[in-house]
Amino acid sequence: MIYVLLADSVLIIHLLFIAFVIGGGLLALRSGRAALLHLPAVCWGAYIELSGKVCPLTPLEDRLRRAGGQAGYGESFLEHYLIPIIYPPGLTRDIQFWLAGLVILLNLLSYGFVLYRRWPNQTKSHDPGSTP
Repeated sequence: MIYVLLADSVLIIHLLFIAFVIGGGLLALRSGRAALLHLPAVCWGAYIELSGKVCPLTPLEDRLRRAGGQAGYGESFLEHYLIPIIYPPGLTRDIQFWLAGLVILLNLLSYGFVLYRRWPNQTKSHDPGSTP
């Protein structure tokens, strides 16, 4: 029972990590420190997608399920609803490349907006009476 709970926990962490990779750039709008965690996560996510490798969380979850007496991905509530999100049916290498490109584009746009907001506005005219 404990192994199944651990496997479900790994699955949830995996889903949260994927969500963080996709949308974590928006957190940088509120806190620049979020970028310190998010940028390495994006690099890792892009690497996994583009290289065709398997995230280490996947075999970990599978080992935990097998240790818990399951044959891999059974039909628990969490698995039934979360696995199709993380591992959609019909996922091909071409789709993985498109998904990786989309994730990279979304994050470039997010960080571009962050930099735009934080960058000193060079077009403002200075008041002649103010000190530079």
